[in-house]
Amino acid sequence: MTLDKAYELLQVQADFGGFYNRNSARLILAEVYKEHGQAAVDKLIKDLGLGPIFGFEPGTRFESIS
Repeated sequence: MTLDKAYELLQVQADFGGFYNRNSARLILAEVYKEHGQAAVDKLIKDLGLGPIFGFEPGTRFESIS
């Protein structure tokens, strides 16, 4: 997944907010982590303001279970 696509998908999740969208955002961030590393995840969290919406903090590791 490209960072542009991840940004786009996360923006949609952030706009809706809520429990299910938080889980979707976690899965997207896990993919970003796997492909682009922690710095890219931290940047997306900061740029999209995901902290107040979902409680994500820069430095949080999102590792997929697969």
